[in-house]
Amino acid sequence: MNQYTVYILHCKDGSLYVGVTNDIVRRLYEHNFGEDETTYTYRRRPAYLVYYEQFNDPTQAIAYEKKLKKWSRQKKIALIKQDWERLHELAECRNYTSHKFFKEEEETNN
Repeated sequence: MNQYTVYILHCKDGSLYVGVTNDIVRRLYEHNFGEDETTYTYRRRPAYLVYYEQFNDPTQAIAYEKKLKKWSRQKKIALIKQDWERLHELAECRNYTSHKFFKEEEETNN
């Protein structure tokens, strides 16, 4: 059975790269020693593996990668550090449709 790995790399320029692969060793080699100048990590090498999660189902792995790519840098860092409290804080809805927003508005108006 294949393993699929969703991973985050910390690049030389401080950026974070999120990817998915079915061969993490090969993929890390490609990121750091590949010859394709058009890739994101080519000019940002070296790139270090700072987080990974493995899946048996490729559909789940791809969905998780897409989700992580949409996350803010702060949220990715909280995941990397396994700071679950901070990750929870960053995941909370903060827009005007949030129930917390309406509660604060009611308290302010009373």
